[in-house]
Parts: sequence; structure tokens; C-alpha cells
Amino acid sequence: MNIPTLMTRLAALQGHPIPISTQAAPPDGEASETIDADSSQQLPQAKGVRLVRNVEYARRTTREGKSLRLRLDLMIPQQPGPHPLVVFVPGGGFIMAPKAGGARMRRYVAASGFVVASIEYRTVRHGATYQDALDDLADAVRYLREHANQYAIDPRRVGLWGESAGGYLVAMAGVGGDESRWGEEGSPIRAVVDKFGASDLFRINEGFDEETVAKTLVPGNALAKFSIGPAASVLDDDPDAVHAADPARLAGPASASFLIFHGTDDRIVSPVQTSILHDALLRAGARSRRVLVRGAGHGDIAVKSGEEKYWTTVPMATLTIDFLRAELAVSDGSA
Repeated sequence: MNIPTLMTRLAALQGHPIPISTQAAPPDGEASETIDADSSQQLPQAKGVRLVRNVEYARRTTREGKSLRLRLDLMIPQQPGPHPLVVFVPGGGFIMAPKAGGARMRRYVAASGFVVASIEYRTVRHGATYQDALDDLADAVRYLREHANQYAIDPRRVGLWGESAGGYLVAMAGVGGDESRWGEEGSPIRAVVDKFGASDLFRINEGFDEETVAKTLVPGNALAKFSIGPAASVLDDDPDAVHAADPARLAGPASASFLIFHGTDDRIVSPVQTSILHDALLRAGARSRRVLVRGAGHGDIAVKSGEEKYWTTVPMATLTIDFLRAELAVSDGSA
């Protein structure tokens, strides 16, 4: 069992089941490219990468007064640096943040000339909101830039890459929003890879079956707590706060460049979500490319047997690597 699938089961045991629709939503892909899902050409085990695990980048105090260590894992190319930095933000339904996810893809990207860091961040399990998680992400980026020499990083070239809840968070960081968390120099983020993240929280299940929509919006749901606060029960408790948490509403001409992926058969986050963000970025004058994967689901969470392999192929990795090289100014095979 892969980590995301295991994660969904653990979330259910903790009282936050992740609803899965019985029907696909309309992909809404008029302004997007579409490619066919293909499980052939699975990624090989990439070589030439050094691993550094469990680096503490920040320490928090929980609402219960306990100390919480936030850690990250690094994959560093063995060839001489400095290399551009790509920070991977895992998904987890706003409930969990397992930094071990996506290891094969992360290693492949790192072997292509990037330092890839996978981070932990606070979720509703810690009484956290998206603002807390964004502070964690900013602190991780800050820590890595401050330790650039130690980890062979070029601190001027920084990109983000997130899946699902992580895709939502990197989108929020990439469109701008509260610039104060980045300091006087402003955001260093130049490129964002958003894989099936949300962008308009009130519409996260648009096009899904009624039972799934109802389950997502039950009182005490994780989406309300993450967007509004621990005391929230439903999104309607504070619609203004929810709208403030929508990256599509924050898109502007100064937003980072985006590469957005979504499977047309995603039953967990409606493809409408990334369409909304893509259109908002283009209207604002930012650069965005959206790729729909026909027949693919929600990343590594396998609703149908074998569909997780649609996302771990050489062609999928190549799309990501080519985008990062272009936006972070990396020549082929070097940093």
C-alpha cells in the first residue's frame, strides 16, 4: 500500500474520512492541454542523489503547550552545485503531512539537477489553519536559503511543488497573498507545480455526487477548520474568511509561473478547482499552463487498481522538470 492510500485510511480512523465521489466531475478543459493517462515508462530508480533526512527547520508550540518539531528531508544531486531549490509540499486532506510521499518522483527530479526538500507542516490535527501551514512553508524556504552553502543550494532560484492539500498550499504561496511572511525582500518563489490542488473552497466538490458533497461539508469538517479556525464547524461559519483562503482570488500579475496538473477522473478534488485557478492566473497576466490527464485520478490515491501509476512515469516527470528548468533557468542536465 502506498503512503497516500495509507494516509486516507489513517485519516478516517482519526474521524476525518476523505470522501470519494462515485462519479467524475466535468474537467472544464477549454483553456488547457489534455494528454492521455499512460502507466507505461515507469520511473527508474534514479542514481546520483544524496539523502539528508529529518532536518529540523522550525519548532512550534501546540495549543496544548507541547513542543512540535517540524522536519524536512533533502535529496541533493551529487554533481557540484549550487542547484536550484524545489520544496515539495505533500498532501493529506489538511489532516496529515507525510514528508515521505512521492519519493520516487522526488529522487528523479533531484537527479535532474535540483535540491528537492520535502517538508512537514501543521494541519488541523495541530489546531492549525492554512495561515499556520503557509508560515511553516515560508520558514522551511527561509531555513534552506540560510543554509544554502551546506546543502548546495542556489538561494536565488526557488520553486514549489505540491500535491492535493500541498498543491493548494503552494498555490497560495505562489499567487502572493500575505507577503509579510517572506520578509522585506518579498517572496523568492519563481515557479509553482500545483498537482490537483483546491483553489475555490466552496466549490471543491463541484460536479461530484450529492452524497460526497454532503460528507465533505459535515459539521466539524477539516476544510472549515483549516480555512477558518479550530472552532469552525462548516464553511458558512465565516464565508469571508473562506474566500480569503482561495488562491484564485489572490492571483495577480506578480504571481509566480504555474504548471498545473489534474486528472479528469479525480474523485476527491474536482478538476473544476484547477480550471478556476488557471483562468484567474491568465486573466491577471500571470503565466500558467494547465495539463489535464485523461482518465487519471487523484495522484497516488488509487480509487481504481493501478491508476496511481499514471503519475509516476518518465513523461510526467519530464513535463515537471522541463518547466522547472525553464523557470529557474537551469540548462539540461546541470545546475
